[in-house]
Amino acid sequence: MGLIINGQVIDADVLDQEFSSIKASFEQLNPFAGCCERDEEFRGYARNNIVARVLLAQEAERRIDSVTDAEVDTALQKLKDEHGGETQFYIANGVGPEQEDLIRSDLAMNLRVKTLIDEVCADLPEPTEQDLSAYYDQNLDRYMTEERLHAIHILRAPARGEDRAEAYEQMRQARRRLLDGEDFEAVARDVSDKVREYDQASEEERAQAHDPIDLGTFKRGELMEEFELVAFSLRVGEISPVFGTSFGFHIVKVVEHEPAVARPLDEVHDEVLAHFTEQQRGERLQQFIKTLEADATIEQTDDDGEGACGCGGH
Repeated sequence: MGLIINGQVIDADVLDQEFSSIKASFEQLNPFAGCCERDEEFRGYARNNIVARVLLAQEAERRIDSVTDAEVDTALQKLKDEHGGETQFYIANGVGPEQEDLIRSDLAMNLRVKTLIDEVCADLPEPTEQDLSAYYDQNLDRYMTEERLHAIHILRAPARGEDRAEAYEQMRQARRRLLDGEDFEAVARDVSDKVREYDQASEEERAQAHDPIDLGTFKRGELMEEFELVAFSLRVGEISPVFGTSFGFHIVKVVEHEPAVARPLDEVHDEVLAHFTEQQRGERLQQFIKTLEADATIEQTDDDGEGACGCGGH
């Protein structure tokens, strides 16, 4: 079912597309969530989003003068540049050059809506340093450094047809040697096939390859998830159990741990100011949209596009 907002018909397809976009974003962030358990909630978000956009566009059309072709040209060129060129822009948006008039029309309306929002937020008070300090304290997680590890490892990658149980047992014996105090690099050179491959490579090949023992410093998200789960659970100097990934069997030792810490307020002052201002504008905009919705006539349509019932406004 679609909507009629102040006489403007919004097809059901528009609502369905918004719903699909919201659901896809959620599933990308939560890949193990149930398929349809939150569909009604997402449909509610979709309706709210569409209503807000339409009401803002209608109000901008009523209050804001049309923009010039030059302003649209500038905005369009900026979008193309941000996408890496005209071709990439069209591909990313699923349109072709023949639809540029439609794109320009949408851009012109977006510019008018932006001007409207700027007007609505124009009288917001300048934040004080006390405001920013309080916001910083309440949102410290946004201003943390990233936790990092420096680790070394031994990788045993069984060849095709090789007995994996035997390779695993070799790694268990290697771990016992490490726990008994043997030098990590010496054990790695004795056990890891990757170290042998590296040592036998040419100087040019070694220059382009990663060190087979020293992983260097890394943060979460840079290596395989199953590898990081083990590495980030270790204390400095601790030797991991033997564990497997798609690459083979591993033993990891953490050399250095840089915990996540809060960056000082004076270092992130501009970020805090931007985030605080964004929050202020968002709250003011939501209040404005509620006012528009209270004065609007919003109907839900049946499958034939005719008003079926009032659902908000007058």
